[in-house]
Amino acid sequence: MNGIVRIDEQSVLKAYARWAPVYDFSFGPIADAGRKRAIDIINRRDGSLLEVGVGTGVALPRYAPHLTVTGIDLSPDMLRIARQRVRERGLANIEALYEMDASELRFDDGAFDTVVAMYVMTVVPDPIQVLKELERVCAPGGEVLIVNHFAQDHGIRGWVESFMAPAARALGWHPDFRAETITDVATLELVETVSLKPFGLFTMLRFRKPDAVAEAAKPAA
Repeated sequence: MNGIVRIDEQSVLKAYARWAPVYDFSFGPIADAGRKRAIDIINRRDGSLLEVGVGTGVALPRYAPHLTVTGIDLSPDMLRIARQRVRERGLANIEALYEMDASELRFDDGAFDTVVAMYVMTVVPDPIQVLKELERVCAPGGEVLIVNHFAQDHGIRGWVESFMAPAARALGWHPDFRAETITDVATLELVETVSLKPFGLFTMLRFRKPDAVAEAAKPAA
């Protein structure tokens, strides 16, 4: 996995349990610009949406009411807050929130028109397997959006990320995670890469899943 320190599931759950009560007031604001950019794109689409790593549900009130939204997360502590948010806000378009492993999604192939994973890929034990699952449950012609921090090789930020890598287990994330981990193995079409605020710390990768019918109709080269 490109030299990335592997994080086990128990480390992730412990990290989530620590962060759940304060997530909305700590990491939440830092990640808000990237979240808003992804949601603006999603809200222009129709149909069903799966948010992988729904966390405390901070994005849920922002999804357009015409979308049917399902969320999953590994952490029961995070989901408890998300479900309370849905009840308090009366979010009728949230179909369900499930405790589920992102690397083993319990949904049919092509079940969702749009799939989004925001700030997830650096905290899962097997990001490549998660990517495969995102691809699988996305419908042909649908889109997969990934918002994440990706490491860089140069400058002060690159040095800090390399220094932090051995502490990945305690942090609950991969500080040395590179975009190529995803882009080099994806079978989806990468249609947009956007550097996000603050300071380009996060990046949005927007993928499209080819429509099998449209692909079959293309003339042979």
